[in-house]
Amino acid sequence: METTAAVRVTGLRQRYGDFEAVAGISFEVRRGELFALLGTNGAGKTTTLETLEGFRPAGDGTVRVFGHDPYRERREVRPRMGIMLQEGGFFGDLTVAETVRHWSGFVPGARTADETLGLVGLRDKADVRIRQLSGGQKRRLDLGVALLGRPEVLFLDEPTTGMDPEARHAIWAVVRDLVADGTTVLLTTHYLEEAERLADRLAIMNYGRIAVAGTVAEVIAGQGDSISFRVPPEVTVAELPAFGGTAAGVEIDGGHPTAVYAVPRHGLQAALGELLGWAERRRLRLDGLQARSASLEDVFLRTVEGDPR
Repeated sequence: METTAAVRVTGLRQRYGDFEAVAGISFEVRRGELFALLGTNGAGKTTTLETLEGFRPAGDGTVRVFGHDPYRERREVRPRMGIMLQEGGFFGDLTVAETVRHWSGFVPGARTADETLGLVGLRDKADVRIRQLSGGQKRRLDLGVALLGRPEVLFLDEPTTGMDPEARHAIWAVVRDLVADGTTVLLTTHYLEEAERLADRLAIMNYGRIAVAGTVAEVIAGQGDSISFRVPPEVTVAELPAFGGTAAGVEIDGGHPTAVYAVPRHGLQAALGELLGWAERRRLRLDGLQARSASLEDVFLRTVEGDPR
């Protein structure tokens, strides 16, 4: 029986011998949204995707795609899936068009080769042999093959690795259009900008666990903002002011001490005004002054520090 969630993961655990790659995670992906799964290498992202794609059974817990177990009920869900693995397995001597036509033979109601190649910007490479493609072009072909069957749910594992910025933005546009048309997308990526640009919601995995999850705005909300500047030579560290009870941290940057303030969210403007007033009264020049709102990168780096187990 189908549910409102396209993908639901409950208490999933996966082991490789004594190593627990996935340590009891739970999340769901709603129909028609893009959900990004982030984490360092070895965090458990690909193992999670492989379980959802039906390549391995759940060790413990449950996974459901459109209400079905993707491993035991593969026949029910596989025709509705598109899967883009980290690496494709194409024959180097076939042309791009021949490759697409070959794969379309396994997909009922497949798109034409011309439509598929147009979708991923490879129409001009139709007669080029696979071995002559760049790494980024091969990744675009991987995506095209994943889209042959007009999938209802699309699994993308590091989809833009090896692409130049122009190609990456073109693929983002394709993915946005798919989501706008109702396709559910589960994405893993190391490009945090990719997650910020595309994701409706996301989760950051660390050592097999989900450490933080929500919309980009929700995930960033608790991180606060920051102000930094090079400590003027006529000021000692002890003389640096505190803003709202927050004292300065001091880092060494290029051999020079740099003051760094973690400012509560929405307090950046007030803190910056206080700092500039302090500098004006003391006739100080604040070299390298930066005021910056928190980013997903800040959250990610703080999340993946250390081993929680």
